[in-house]
Amino acid sequence: MKNIAMFCFSLLAILASLTSAPARAAEQKDYLSALEADKIRDAETTNDRIKLFLTFAEDRLKKFQYELQHPSSNKHPEMLNALMNAYVGCVDDAADLVQLGIQKQENIRPGIDLMASKTKEFLDALEKVSADGVEIDIYKDNLDDAIEGTHDAMNDAEKAKKAVAPPPVRRKN
Repeated sequence: MKNIAMFCFSLLAILASLTSAPARAAEQKDYLSALEADKIRDAETTNDRIKLFLTFAEDRLKKFQYELQHPSSNKHPEMLNALMNAYVGCVDDAADLVQLGIQKQENIRPGIDLMASKTKEFLDALEKVSADGVEIDIYKDNLDDAIEGTHDAMNDAEKAKKAVAPPPVRRKN
């Protein structure tokens, strides 16, 4: 009887550890490396997180452009689509953080300004990729999603600029 109880307890402990592993994995976005996820978690302010997501988006876009110019011999289509999806995820998360910062009434003006300028750069780069049409049939759907998501994020940043009051200016007496 004692052996059966120990066996059941061991089995429950194993099952509990297996069910908690996916929960920990779900915390990290699938398009972020472990180091990038740690940087996001460790960032102290929403502005810092917005900046990080935009930096990661820029990195994915540069890697995408590099992959177009220097195709890898294996899994080239998968890599292009994964990079474009990761780019969109980073931009969407940055836009979500802007909305969260507004709801929490945080001073996220620097993050909004950065988002407005970066999304314009990103949109120019994406439209250039679309116009060049290099292997576009491989990633056309993801590119269209990226252009739409970037355009939406740029519009959200412009609206947020108007919604967020500028910080108070201290007057000299």
